[in-house]
Amino acid sequence: MSNDVRVDLVYDLTCPNVEEARAAIRTALTAVGLPPIWQEWLRVDPDTPAALRQLGSPSVLVNGRDVGGDEGHLAHADAHSCRLYVDESGCLAGAPTVQLILDVINRRDEEHRVHPA
Repeated sequence: MSNDVRVDLVYDLTCPNVEEARAAIRTALTAVGLPPIWQEWLRVDPDTPAALRQLGSPSVLVNGRDVGGDEGHLAHADAHSCRLYVDESGCLAGAPTVQLILDVINRRDEEHRVHPA
């Protein structure tokens, strides 16, 4: 596992699922032997990149790839809204599961093995 994994968390202050998202990020990074460090972005902060301000809360990205988006594309919200994820059993959840985050980390690592930089 390479150390060049960047994780971003985009959230609203009133989001009821942000702590669950933080816990999932922490667990996923620890599971792959990386330090539990990530960048957090408050959606309403003008310093947050414009593309990230369009995401629902909470959104988790691994190296720019949305863990809950279609093929990793950013899942833009039409308005300030809560984000929903589909877990491994097909149920809706308010935060990404550890497995969703691990899947994107592992997919990224596999792509680097197949197509080294």
